[in-house]
Amino acid sequence: MENIYNWKPEIQQLVDEKGFREYTPIQKKTIPLILKGRDVIGISATGTGKSHAFILPLLQKVDTSLNSIQVIITAPTRELARQLYNQVSEINEFDPDYRIKLISSGLDKQRMMDSLNTQPHIVVGTVGRLKDLFVDEAVLRLDKAKTIVIDEADMTLEMGFIEEVDQLCGRLADDLQMLVFSATIPAQLQPFLRKYMMNPIIVEATESHSNEPHIEHVLINCRHLSYAEKLLRILPGIQPYVCMIFARTKQEVKEVADLLKDNGYPVTEIHGDLSSRERKQALKTISNDDATYIVCSDIMARGLDIPSVSHVISLGLPSSLDYYTHRSGRTGRAGRSGVSYVLYNENDIQGLKVLKNQGFAFVSKDYRRTGWINAKPFDFKPVRQSQETSEAIQKVLHKPVKRVKPGYKKKRQQEIDSIRRRERRLMIKQSIKQRQKERAKAAQREKGGY
Repeated sequence: MENIYNWKPEIQQLVDEKGFREYTPIQKKTIPLILKGRDVIGISATGTGKSHAFILPLLQKVDTSLNSIQVIITAPTRELARQLYNQVSEINEFDPDYRIKLISSGLDKQRMMDSLNTQPHIVVGTVGRLKDLFVDEAVLRLDKAKTIVIDEADMTLEMGFIEEVDQLCGRLADDLQMLVFSATIPAQLQPFLRKYMMNPIIVEATESHSNEPHIEHVLINCRHLSYAEKLLRILPGIQPYVCMIFARTKQEVKEVADLLKDNGYPVTEIHGDLSSRERKQALKTISNDDATYIVCSDIMARGLDIPSVSHVISLGLPSSLDYYTHRSGRTGRAGRSGVSYVLYNENDIQGLKVLKNQGFAFVSKDYRRTGWINAKPFDFKPVRQSQETSEAIQKVLHKPVKRVKPGYKKKRQQEIDSIRRRERRLMIKQSIKQRQKERAKAAQREKGGY
């Protein structure tokens, strides 16, 4: 790709090696600003290239001749920290002079401290461990840094780490460049941003319409079954390349993962109760494209870039409906189509109504041994027997009989059944018209985008 940003040779080699054909919208908008030293708030979903939107320009700004920390990159979870560390460390293939260090929970603390006799140029880590080695142990000289990146800021806030970020930033240089990247910017995050950022430029980047994902949103009614029981019923009807299955809590993740394993499915689980070794193995399996079924929570999956997801299954709606967009957006990338299934029960109905009003075009299906079948919409309301039909039936029931003949009851019932069949045919016609209207609206939305 053409070197439009005048990258150092080793960075251009990295860009070429990664196979970038063009920069994504978030990269095009933020790279020039970061190179100029501006504070930036980048709003973009996972999978849009936001990591390299800050990694590339920060590598460009690092002076490898200096023996000091120049860049801090924070992440809310150890999985995200390791993923970012692996991405940044790719530069060492082309220039080994970059010193990059992972400072994360789940790693041996003493060994990390012993390795800091020589300070790295770039540190990537979890907020708590960075603060620990900087403030409490005083072995990590973050005060020399020129730039800090708060990646997945909304998730950092939700997980309760923003106070630790505040304590960390309060001890850094006043002229520090701050870069904040997030899928959303909640109102609760605003005081922190105002406190530490200097006239930040807000960049909100979305993919062009030609790159928008082609996702079919399918609703499946659990009825009397639990989410997990219904999941087992439908999995034979799905042949995924990679399927991400979302549960609300880490306990639910563990239970569903165990159930699938017991039934012979190859499962990779991601939740907070895994040991450090188990987490590393899970991430390695995912990064090597060896995972078929990934069971996870919204928190643990945020930031993990898995481009080959063909199917997403939600076991109920997430606690925050915004997360449904993140869940379903895991599939249908790079011009491919994808399917997002939602297994729902009565508790999810109100949330489904909200999502439908937001423009999601849901279709309702169910899986039988013979294959997939169409099902009633989640908001289907059966038409009650009309007043006209009721009156017609009452007339038959109260029709005066001068002389009782054999089989008169059977004949009366046949007459009533005939009236009800007419009513049913009318209802079916109305239902067909309604579905045709909904399909037309859905097709129109697809043409114009959500």
